Amino acid sequence: MKSPETSVPQFDLIASSFRSQLLFWYNTHARDLPWRRSRDPYRIWISEIMLQQTRVAAVIEHYHEFLRRFPTVQKLAAARESSVLAGWSGLGYYRRARMLHAAAKLIARRRDGKFPTTAAEWLDLPGIGRYTAAAIASIAFGEPVAVVDGNVERVLQRVLGNRLAKERIWQAAGALLDPNRPGDFNQAMMELGAVVCAPRAPACLTCAVVNLCAARGELPATSVPARQQKRDIHYALICRRNHKGQEVFVVQRPRNACLMAGMWELPQAIVREAGEPVFTLKHSITTTDYSVMVYRKGLPAGADGKWITGSQARRMALTGLARKILIHASILWGSPEDDAARFPHLIV
Repeated sequence: MKSPETSVPQFDLIASSFRSQLLFWYNTHARDLPWRRSRDPYRIWISEIMLQQTRVAAVIEHYHEFLRRFPTVQKLAAARESSVLAGWSGLGYYRRARMLHAAAKLIARRRDGKFPTTAAEWLDLPGIGRYTAAAIASIAFGEPVAVVDGNVERVLQRVLGNRLAKERIWQAAGALLDPNRPGDFNQAMMELGAVVCAPRAPACLTCAVVNLCAARGELPATSVPARQQKRDIHYALICRRNHKGQEVFVVQRPRNACLMAGMWELPQAIVREAGEPVFTLKHSITTTDYSVMVYRKGLPAGADGKWITGSQARRMALTGLARKILIHASILWGSPEDDAARFPHLIV
């Protein structure tokens, strides 16, 4: 990690004003997020892993539920992987959950439940990169190390008025960092990028540091954004009713699959035999937009899977799309309207 004293000439004259103006704004306008109410490294670590590649609005409810299931690192370490994946279901990028589980085991067993206190120590754990290590160390333990995520990078480049190479961005972040309140400063930088200095149409008139910003708006684009791919996918919704109530048939993805290994999902439907879908919905994963067609089907002979009830589905490691389909079909959580409330990051 670069020390906060690293010199970046463009920032030498504005660093003091930038820190005071940004922190004054943050003291007044910071969002009341649950992980900001504590300096508990466990809770901060969980939030930082969840927030990777996922919007804040999508994380909050999952954060509360995950901590209800796994309130301590010892509880998380002792849990089965399938239970951890079930608790993570709906957040996507399931490798994060597996690495979180692996790191919890190391902390609970090799470190006797004691958390690392420095960014360098956090980097030794599975699933922890440079940004996450610095975020946890600065917020939970007050270590004066800067963070750079997409929000921070955008703020710094606009303040400077030009685009910097990755290592220069880290140097710039270190040069501006407030060594007395590193955790608050890092969160303030991310907050400014998330709610004011947005990727498109930044709200410059309400920006706390606009007088120190060279760009005062968007920088000229240097590349064309990747075009979203479009794909159709087809699933079979196989249901039956018995003394347990309504059950649905699910199958498990291979343990060696590249994506969502070991997760449970609906069987894929054979299009030429499917007929008309009972409903369709939209789903997006990174650069692909899916048109999802769902068909009512009977159970094929020799199908390899299992029957589950809605209550069992809540505890299973379902893929986000499978959970979304079951919600839409009123098998899980009762009604399609719950989809928007429980999973606002998914496109319906």
